Amino acid sequence: MKEKDMNRNWDIVRKALRKEPQTIDVPKNPEPTTITVMPLDALSPFPDHPFKVSEDGAMDQLVESIRENGILSPILVRPVEGSDEYEIISGHRRCRAAEIIGLETVPVIVTELTRDEAVIRMVDSNLHREHLLPSEKAFAYKMKLEAMRRKAGRPRKENAPQAAANFRSDDAAAEAFGVSGDTMRRYARLTNLIPELLDYMDRDEIALSVGEALSYLDEDLQYMVLDAMEAEDCTPSYSQAVRMKNLFRNGDLDEDGIMAVMSEQKANQREHVSIPVQDIRRFFPAEYSIRDIQRSILRMLEEQNDPSVKQKQRSREAER
Repeated sequence: MKEKDMNRNWDIVRKALRKEPQTIDVPKNPEPTTITVMPLDALSPFPDHPFKVSEDGAMDQLVESIRENGILSPILVRPVEGSDEYEIISGHRRCRAAEIIGLETVPVIVTELTRDEAVIRMVDSNLHREHLLPSEKAFAYKMKLEAMRRKAGRPRKENAPQAAANFRSDDAAAEAFGVSGDTMRRYARLTNLIPELLDYMDRDEIALSVGEALSYLDEDLQYMVLDAMEAEDCTPSYSQAVRMKNLFRNGDLDEDGIMAVMSEQKANQREHVSIPVQDIRRFFPAEYSIRDIQRSILRMLEEQNDPSVKQKQRSREAER
């Protein structure tokens, strides 16, 4: 880009980022790689964007930086086919900060990319950020791997060389981020976890290896694992997660089996009373889940120890 054109573009940007921003129409067919200005409401988030835009301390710092210095790095966008809108490829946090400040316009660079090219660019521009959550990495890696495989061409089942080439492309993509292809594929597996288990991973309470093993269980069984975790006040160890995975693959995993595995004493458990499920299930309806049984027992104990309940019982006995 010529220096004259660059200066002209930044003049537009500076005008657009004044404290009292102008109303600017969406430019028609802006030149690729040039900096232009667009209204915020003409920009839409990238579909299934895996990176969270949290209003935390980091966002507060970004807001103050933009308030003082403006948006120093333009938003990267692409045209949305069949509409006047543009998808944000890179710059979701900057757009949110601008919205918080009250800016109506932002500097952008428009680029013509296919959907898969945009996915790869969007992931690449965010994966180098610090403090990414496991859930963010999981969906980002999966999106990129799927986009790369589509670009390479989907192999037929009998086409082993093409399948091997896909794995090599996975490894090449992973290398750019300093991880192995296996690590990328393991993170991608986490997208099969229920949201509650992903939250445990984001809070660093479940390790990657444990989450990967649990991701092979179907959704109903994962919720049963979640119930058992809450009932036992613990998280599964790697060996427990692998055992449940193997039991599931053999068709032998059910709610009682999950509870049996999860009720084993481990270092990360708090002190608790453990009663084998088979010893108490006969006292409850067959359709009761482990959580239902636990709640019923706690409710009965609370009623038993409630003074008002005891008084009512004494009154009934005195009337007899």
